[in-house]
Amino acid sequence: MLDSLIVGRRIRQLRTDRGLTLDALGTAIGRAASQVSVVENGKRELKLGEMQRFATALDVTVDELLSEEAPSQRAALEIALERIQRGKLYASLGLPTVAVRKALSDEAIETILGLHGELERLHRERAATPEEARRANAELRREMRARHNYFSGLEATAQGLLEAVGREGGPLSQRVAADLASHLGFSLHHVPDLPGSTRSITDLENGRIYIPRGQNPDADPRTVLLQALASHVLGHEEPADYSDFLRQRVETNYLTGALLVPESVAVDFLQRAKAQRELSVEDLRDQFGVTYETAAHRFTNLATEHLGLPVHFLKVHESGTVVKAYANDDVVLPTDVLGAVEGQTVCRFWSARQVFDAEDRFSPYHQYTDKATGTFWCTSRIQSTSRGHFSVSVGTPFADARWFRGRDTVNRHASSCPDPSCCRRPPAGLTAKWAQKSWPSARLNTSLLAVMPTGAFPGVDSTEVYEFLERHAPAGFVSTEVTPS
Repeated sequence: MLDSLIVGRRIRQLRTDRGLTLDALGTAIGRAASQVSVVENGKRELKLGEMQRFATALDVTVDELLSEEAPSQRAALEIALERIQRGKLYASLGLPTVAVRKALSDEAIETILGLHGELERLHRERAATPEEARRANAELRREMRARHNYFSGLEATAQGLLEAVGREGGPLSQRVAADLASHLGFSLHHVPDLPGSTRSITDLENGRIYIPRGQNPDADPRTVLLQALASHVLGHEEPADYSDFLRQRVETNYLTGALLVPESVAVDFLQRAKAQRELSVEDLRDQFGVTYETAAHRFTNLATEHLGLPVHFLKVHESGTVVKAYANDDVVLPTDVLGAVEGQTVCRFWSARQVFDAEDRFSPYHQYTDKATGTFWCTSRIQSTSRGHFSVSVGTPFADARWFRGRDTVNRHASSCPDPSCCRRPPAGLTAKWAQKSWPSARLNTSLLAVMPTGAFPGVDSTEVYEFLERHAPAGFVSTEVTPS
């Protein structure tokens, strides 16, 4: 597209280089000097015929006038200053326009540009509020639902990587994960001082991946490495915003899951289980040696695409708060006004909450729930971590429960949420008795009052990352690009 500012500055530069006045150039093209000045200030776009007349008068080609590069460093500064002054942010400040004159030094322009850049950065950070993050998450979930949470390109990438290291099914061992790293040109380094804000650090300059020496008991050591490799394979760059950050996380986690539970082998396993009406997330977990949550995620990737089964997935904290969610089976998940699910409270009659009351935590918990849009069957398990207890649930409509083990459960509840009378409004008798005679002290999550962590990688302390790399970089090398995760 024609950039009127750059074209105008180029015409001015050529005119002054040739010693022409505004009047002289105007006469040469048949226009008043004031009209030439408007063009040089980038306030009017030129038509092709006018462009040709300017080119002839200045003894250059039209292509030279249309060059995308500013004619000089000074012109580049002036163009940048003009652009920010025409922008909404500058206009909102109520400041007078700075006239671009020869007396205005390059340093002064650079200072104004620097201050404006810092204001833009602060506005971007303020935009990354929890509300903005939830909006981005809701949009990403809609996209995942539209494609049934299945990414064919990532499946093909995983298959190619596994073939490259000769993996032939069965659980992916730590040795094969290390072979993948080597195949991609990385050496592994287990360190005791990885910054607390990161799970791993990839030194792209020196081909190194740093992972913690003392593994978190909640984490699968293969997953930490595979996620670092996945980001590299997918060519992820520094996130432009929180939406970009979320999308990268989804892609990274998906590719990691596809490496741990390969599509071709998993689909064959699931199709045989469906034929026997014995589908089970536990069996998928045991077959591939992954966590229950990974198996549940992977099931949602493949269930609709290959088994024709609509499903929903929930990860819920013991307090009832949704941590993760996905659905394409018409179940109505709790949402806020922005359509976001995370942070909302699940009905206490859903299996995701009822499982916490089950005495037998060794066996999976199954339940039918009559909900607003129909009856759904769910299987849930409790996952205990250092951050608390969570339930992980996979559900499907009543008609499709016949394919799952646990369909004969006698557990059944009814839920009319979001109707407050379902479980959010206390019984009238209790309200009358205690409403004015109690005062609970709320456990307020500090993140409720804060904006999203700053930086390209939310929550990551860049200073810690760079200091870490300085300590560990091989002699004679200087790391120039790193990726924390």
